[in-house]
Order: sequence, then C-alpha cells, then structure tokens
Amino acid sequence: MEQRTQTENDIRATGLRCTVQRVAVLDALRRAGGHQPVTAVTAAVREQLGTVSPQGVYDALDSLSRHGLVQRVEPAGSPALYEAGTVPHPHAVCRRCGAVADVDPAEAGASPTDLRGDHGYAIDGVEVTFWGLCPRCQRTTDETNDETNDEESSP
Repeated sequence: MEQRTQTENDIRATGLRCTVQRVAVLDALRRAGGHQPVTAVTAAVREQLGTVSPQGVYDALDSLSRHGLVQRVEPAGSPALYEAGTVPHPHAVCRRCGAVADVDPAEAGASPTDLRGDHGYAIDGVEVTFWGLCPRCQRTTDETNDETNDEESSP
C-alpha cells in the first residue's frame, strides 16, 4: 500500500493532481516558513529533486495559490513572496528593507464576511498590507537621528 505524505493528502484534498513538483514546492515552503521569494523556493526544490525549471516552480506556485494551499504576497515595488498556508491574512511591509511580517487579522479590521453583509460583495480573496518601518530599521533611524542631533549640538 502506498504511503502518502500530509503534503500529498493536502494537495489531493483540493482536487489538484499531485505532481512531484507541487509536492516539492509545498514541502519547501513549509520547511522554510515565512515569506519566500521564488528564487529561494526554486533553490530548495532543486536540492530535493536535482533539477527543476524556474517556470515549473512558477506553475506549481500558481496552482497551489489558486487552490488555497499557498498565499502570494505582492508588496508594491517588490517581487512576489510566497508562504505555505490556507488562511489569507494581512501583512506589514517595511518601506526601507522590504521585510514582511504577518499581522493578526483581528488587528486589521473588517473581515470578508463583514464586507459581504455590509456591501453585498462575494469576497474570494483578501489582501491587506500595512506599510511602515520594521523594528530593525526603526532602531537604525533612531541611531542615525541621535548621531545627527549630537553633531548639531556640538560647538
């Protein structure tokens, strides 16, 4: 009897055909965690399979994201990032370094069901992005400001 992995079961449960590339892509995202660029996903899949074309990875990511197994995050002015997960959620993006962090949906305001009830929309996707400075860039800004203030106050 064939032993199926959780990843294979998850892919089949969406109605997708379970291909070696789809399994490798979803496994790579689950192992890496966080928000991964296509280049990192491709490198991880190549480690697992030996060879894979970038287009093959893009195709697998597209299928997996259309079926809700992968979330695509597209910060304006930056390449798309991907993460394993079935629940759409908001993100915070640093304007300086491009770091991306997940935001608790409860902190983000209206839910898709609120929009349906209040406005009649049948929502099939949500993308909320908050922009600002990450903690590391805030510290860098604070340190730079401190140095500038020290220089200005010198005689």
